[in-house]
Amino acid sequence: MMDFSQRLERVSANPQALTQFGRGLEREALRITPQGKLSTQPHPVGLGSALTNKWVTTDFAESLLEFITPVSRDVDELLSQLSDIHKFSYSQLGSEMLWPMSMPCYVGDESDIELAQYGSSNIGRMKTLYREGLKRRYGSIMQIISGVHFNFSFPDSFWQQLFGDQSEDERQASVSESYFALIRNYYRFGWLIPYLFGASPALCGSFLKKDGAKLDFQKTGKGTYFLPKSTALRLSDLGYTNHAQSALKIGFNHLAQYLDGLQKAIHTPSEEFADIGVNVDGQLRQLNTNVLQIENELYAPIRPKRVTNSGEKPSEALERGGVEYIEVRSLDVNPFSPIGITSEQVRFLDLFLTWAVLSPSDDMDDAELACWRDNWKKVVLQGRDPELQLQIGCRGERLPLRDWALRVFSELEQVAVAMDQANGGNSYQQTLTTLTGWVNNPELTLSAQVLRHIEANEGIGKFGLELAAKHAEWLDKQSYSRYSQSDFESEAAASVMKQQQIEQADEVSFEAFLADYFADLQQNPFKKA
Repeated sequence: MMDFSQRLERVSANPQALTQFGRGLEREALRITPQGKLSTQPHPVGLGSALTNKWVTTDFAESLLEFITPVSRDVDELLSQLSDIHKFSYSQLGSEMLWPMSMPCYVGDESDIELAQYGSSNIGRMKTLYREGLKRRYGSIMQIISGVHFNFSFPDSFWQQLFGDQSEDERQASVSESYFALIRNYYRFGWLIPYLFGASPALCGSFLKKDGAKLDFQKTGKGTYFLPKSTALRLSDLGYTNHAQSALKIGFNHLAQYLDGLQKAIHTPSEEFADIGVNVDGQLRQLNTNVLQIENELYAPIRPKRVTNSGEKPSEALERGGVEYIEVRSLDVNPFSPIGITSEQVRFLDLFLTWAVLSPSDDMDDAELACWRDNWKKVVLQGRDPELQLQIGCRGERLPLRDWALRVFSELEQVAVAMDQANGGNSYQQTLTTLTGWVNNPELTLSAQVLRHIEANEGIGKFGLELAAKHAEWLDKQSYSRYSQSDFESEAAASVMKQQQIEQADEVSFEAFLADYFADLQQNPFKKA
């Protein structure tokens, strides 16, 4: 069995293995009024159909935009694409702006949050009903927390260097196994991401329910609460989590185990959600009463993914062809970037994910997974505490966060050298040098920077509004670099036509469509008696 250094040496022998990573970004952002309040206007007409536009859609709410880049092999191209999408979207917003942080503020009432609308087609209505279920299960305010998702894949040349010649089935099995090894290492060491890039150390009082009372919050400004050493409250129990999923046992040792756990979650009835009902007095409230309505409801910091065919569920795609890429979901919106993420962050993710797939990764049982998750919780709530100790698995050993991070960084340095040799320049080593400083000094991290600005501006609201105006001005002055205004206008028009075609093609009722979609559920609420 090769160790990390031997594996790195093997893949580094072919420069393409370290230069052709597939990367894609999905950035969520709330539309706000010039006064900083949540927009109550529908999805802008100029952005086309939220159902079918390949670049701009919505997430939970009409006001929650989601920008999607295509897969790119170049970091600068990736960020330029995202910048162009932002620029065009701003041109259609009128006086509105984009909220620059993960945690929303100035939300008057949950009733102000209108669910995302996708037209009259069966698939469009299903997407909205799914969100109705999320609203009733967890509340709308939690669902408008924003994040950045990073989709990442290794090129064929990477796997060829690592495994040599294989049959198609052998190669896909090896690739899936490697991605799950990466996922396990992500749970073990991925707390580095909220430590470095967590940018939600504070939140508005609307998030503080009974769970929040257990934490020693301090208050600043008008209703802004913070934990002095926290990094990413978005990832805490106060943010984007699902308590009902805490009992699920979804393992990451191999694809079959993961799919089995996911299917059990989708088919497990929930007494809590059964109380909500499905069809109450003719009003549809959720897709079903199981722990997960659909697979996307599984809240996880990282997911194995495969591009789906038309009408195919994510798990069906994975079962058909194995893991194709992974989706990193634990990135806060970077408030200091007009597009929510920087090249430095992308390059660190390149380094970390490559290290995670090349490093040894033993199987992990449920107990060990819970121990590693406890490390994440500690980093999220008190990651900038210089005295913070993290446990090593479940063996009872402890190590200071700084010491453990520097151990990982010593091997990341080897990856950075190899990547710079393959790509030319020294950008990866420069990134690591900068972030090593953040490990040694927690006050350099994003969360520390954000908290200083929030305290100086007497709360999240003023700071966020000033940043939003600054970003809007910056984007307005930028020129398109990868696309053009006409490219976006053509896609918007085409997306409207595509939505209309989908609506006209429906041949069955909505209830029949749902019954067919959930045909494998024993307690199918839409099944005819």
